[in-house]
Amino acid sequence: MAAAEAVAATGGVAGSTLPTMRTGIKAISAAKIETIVARAAGILGVVFGLQSVPIMFSQLPDLDPVWAGAVNLAIFGGLILVAIATLFNRFVRLTTSWVAFAYLLGLLVWPLTVVDASIFTDQKPWLWFLCTVATACAAVAFPVGWAAAYTLLVPIVYGALRTFPSGGNVDTALAALDAVYAIMLGLVVLIIITMLRQAAAAVDLAQAAALSTYTTAVRQHATELERIEVDAIVHDSVLTTLLSAANARTPADEALAASMATEAIARLDAAGAVIPGDDRVVPVEQLERRLRAAITAFSAPVSVTVRQAHGLRLPAQVTEALYSAAVQALVNSMQHAGGTGTEPAVRRPIRRSLSLSAGESGGVRLEIADTGIGFDIDKTPSARIGLRVSILERIAAVGGESSVDSAPGAGTRIVLEWPAANAVDLQQGVDA
Repeated sequence: MAAAEAVAATGGVAGSTLPTMRTGIKAISAAKIETIVARAAGILGVVFGLQSVPIMFSQLPDLDPVWAGAVNLAIFGGLILVAIATLFNRFVRLTTSWVAFAYLLGLLVWPLTVVDASIFTDQKPWLWFLCTVATACAAVAFPVGWAAAYTLLVPIVYGALRTFPSGGNVDTALAALDAVYAIMLGLVVLIIITMLRQAAAAVDLAQAAALSTYTTAVRQHATELERIEVDAIVHDSVLTTLLSAANARTPADEALAASMATEAIARLDAAGAVIPGDDRVVPVEQLERRLRAAITAFSAPVSVTVRQAHGLRLPAQVTEALYSAAVQALVNSMQHAGGTGTEPAVRRPIRRSLSLSAGESGGVRLEIADTGIGFDIDKTPSARIGLRVSILERIAAVGGESSVDSAPGAGTRIVLEWPAANAVDLQQGVDA
């Protein structure tokens, strides 16, 4: 339905008790995890890079200037780019991929870089201190499978390099121990990053499912509200007008039927103008003017009293619901209280009144009363939608409450109040 779609678009329903999304709370998401992981890799690169700089300078005299310059520029320049990229969250995968490939190429060309390998018998090449940084960059830049292969390959290449003369020609067991240590550390980093990504993806999936469920609930709720409104309009405007026209026997009755037809057309137009979820507020004086105008069309007088209500403002939907329910209550009184219509006339004159006042809940209170023949509420057929749909359900749909007090021979009193007292108590409990 059109109204249901409008409510889904606005994200809420006036008077609805459905929970609302708190947009101020930022949930964990895959994008945020990627940012955190990338910045952690950037910080790791800066810290370990600064740690390796003194060692690199101490070994620089024993390295070929051209190859050492190229390796240093590729690796340290890449670490600087990673730090900048992660700071601004741009080109992260590109820069981390650069560091991963530059480090692997640095290992492969290391034999060409070394001029005097004697110093590496008692100390590690400075590339060792950036092995974890390289594997962390690979974990950020590559898919899990490729990152795992890189995490295994790079330490193995480093271990093999240590057994060569350019790497210090160390014992195979010592080189293997260094390689295994680097593999374990790199796998720990990769596992942590992978688990964080999977957890963030699960959270995103749960959020999407919750949002879909919420949207469906809003649409269903809006559809139910629209059904209530349509049922009420059909009863209030269409059926009542047709019955009045069918029972018209005098010119006064015909004039009343014509007036009701005009009112029915206006009601249908107004129903199309008020969209569920409309957050406009209107002064209560507008409700008072509409009620007084409607009362002038009735064949019997209705006294109107307004007490301490001026200055209040109501949501547009609430105003429409209160107006429609009050008019329907007066129509019911005209038709069934006696003295007019098909019900037996009572001996005494029937007095009808409408009172508009400020409610105890901080909203408004409407009371429609008559001194007619009354009725037994418990014996009212469920098929009679004038009371159930046009009054009770209509007010409940916008967050208000209504009550009917009547008995045979004792008249009828209908009270409409918005907001409902329990809704105010609930809100006060939340505020406390």
